[in-house]
Amino acid sequence: MRICIAGAGAIGCTLAARLAYSGQTVNVLARGRTLDVLQKEGIHLTDMDGEYRVSVNASDSTEALGLQDLIFVCTKAPALPVMLALIKPMLHEDTIVIPVVNGIPWWYFQGIESRFSGEIIQAVDPQGRGSDLIAPHHLIGCVVFITACRRAPGVVSSTTPHLVVMGEINHKFSGRVEQVRKIIENTGIEARAIDNIRDYIWTKVAANLTSNPLSVVTKGTLEQIYADDHLKQLVRSMLNEVLLTAAAYGARINFDPQTFMEQGAAMGAVKTSMLQDYEDGQPLELNAIGYSVLELARKVNTPMVVTKSILDLTTFIAAQRQP
Repeated sequence: MRICIAGAGAIGCTLAARLAYSGQTVNVLARGRTLDVLQKEGIHLTDMDGEYRVSVNASDSTEALGLQDLIFVCTKAPALPVMLALIKPMLHEDTIVIPVVNGIPWWYFQGIESRFSGEIIQAVDPQGRGSDLIAPHHLIGCVVFITACRRAPGVVSSTTPHLVVMGEINHKFSGRVEQVRKIIENTGIEARAIDNIRDYIWTKVAANLTSNPLSVVTKGTLEQIYADDHLKQLVRSMLNEVLLTAAAYGARINFDPQTFMEQGAAMGAVKTSMLQDYEDGQPLELNAIGYSVLELARKVNTPMVVTKSILDLTTFIAAQRQP
């Protein structure tokens, strides 16, 4: 398949490196200093399975890359509208688009019947641009459990296991999901194809929402957030609010809160991606990870008082950064 990684951050470089090392020809859509490094030096990934130095076909021109069969959109949520517009010329009728983005996806109310069918989630897609740019038949839902750190342009490290979960947004099994699952599995990354991707979206949302904003407020690592006596009760309150909202949308969460907390603490002295973005002066994914969940909670009359307070505090702190 003609495979493109759109976005060369920590997750994008991790996927690109493992795909290239498995023998796939990988195109990477990048820009600036990162583009220069990828063209001259390739990608250098260090993770639990070893060290990978690979060459990729990197460009900032969709025209140069041409039509693609499979595109992983690996960008931060604030940049998503621009990236979706950028990749549109690379789509043919059967191109598969897999957004690898944190939080509630813009397509959440597409593909299945519900009382909210076709509605737009204002926090992540205020003008409905995502829905206009990428038709639903192109989409495969994806949740990536990869904790990676970008050390420098094209240089990424990870100290945790990798897992990629995929599913059609209409909750039906399909041959194309299995095809992509095998491609990822051949890289050595654990890959699963499931019939309800929204369950895993809520699982990842629970992890992101209980850790990322609080990490900006406290500057704490995952181990501290989930284990410190001063923080874990606060985290548990946020987790309970997320689980109630997820249940209101029929999601099945396959963990108990105590195990969730222990697994979070076991991640060790790892900075969240939001804390890394804060320290780098980058926009924070508060809308996708947080305010979109509050929006969904309001639709089903589920209060999220503690979570809203932490999100608002994080927003205030981020606004105080010097440019």
